[in-house]
Amino acid sequence: MEQVLSTDTMPAGDGLDRWRPVLATALAPMAVTPRGSGSLAGRITGGRLGSLRTCSLEADAVRLSGRPAHHGTADEPCVAVLVLTTGTATLLQDGRHAVAATGDLLVYDTARPYTLDFPERFVCHLVHLPRRGLDCSDEELRAVTATAVAGTDGFGALLGPFLATLLASAHAYGPVDGARLAASVVDLFGTLVAERNPLRGIATGREDLVLRVRDHIDRHLADPGLAPEAVAAAHHISLRYLHRIFEDEGITVARLIQRRRLEECARELARGGRAAPAVAVVANRWGFVNPAHFSRVFRGVYGHSPREWRRRAAAAQREGLPAPSAAGTPSSPEGPAGHRRVTAPTTGGDCSRAA
Repeated sequence: MEQVLSTDTMPAGDGLDRWRPVLATALAPMAVTPRGSGSLAGRITGGRLGSLRTCSLEADAVRLSGRPAHHGTADEPCVAVLVLTTGTATLLQDGRHAVAATGDLLVYDTARPYTLDFPERFVCHLVHLPRRGLDCSDEELRAVTATAVAGTDGFGALLGPFLATLLASAHAYGPVDGARLAASVVDLFGTLVAERNPLRGIATGREDLVLRVRDHIDRHLADPGLAPEAVAAAHHISLRYLHRIFEDEGITVARLIQRRRLEECARELARGGRAAPAVAVVANRWGFVNPAHFSRVFRGVYGHSPREWRRRAAAAQREGLPAPSAAGTPSSPEGPAGHRRVTAPTTGGDCSRAA
């Protein structure tokens, strides 16, 4: 629903008190500080374009400041793109200064403190893109945020006029068209991110992210709630981007979680000993909440039930043979956990059931 505020229709001196709540509704809570006599004149038009929040703003010289402490639980992290159509602006974030002139774009992260300083009367259009919907890592995003994108050349020459035209009339689109246009804005922003990240830098960033994801999985195996959705949320990336960075890993995130849980269970079961915990206890300790499901996927990977695995491991240890390996060999994607079956060594007979 469109929300409009114009100081032309209110008593003199009331503008500032009305600006803050309208800006908070249109975008996010922020401090509003006039740079002139203390009054503030202008116009705000806020609305939505699909999942995006939009705002067209015309005002006297002003300073807008946002801080994470201002944001309530309902305000999700967003990336803001500002298109300046009249005037000049300075963005301060992460210790960096970015200066924009008419036609330029400014990009900033609403989850971190920022200041927008407009030294003279200005007109701009703003759009907030939810962070969860962006297919980029934190490293890739930081190459774009707290920067100015020139509207005279490169991708900025295409993106700036498009956003300015689109956001000026965002309220005129219905839900279906709005959702499609919002998806186009997200895709265009992804192109901007790619343009600002050299290919080598993107590859390195993704490799580092994969390592962090793997470490996160290893540290949270015992949590039954560990799932691709939780992993993506913990790293502030979309689920789609998480799946994309694992395309070259030979295993999906869900199967990696299952495989690592099975490996830890297999290692613990192979240790044996008089005080060895029950199979169900081991399974629960590593995040399996359904004993029947655990036994089924364990047999699918190792070729034996958990109890058989434990008995064969104990027999191998009595004979002085090496302990069975819990790490399987990656197999086809159809395998229960991305492994071929692995068997514990025995003292006699051919017990191999390798797939």
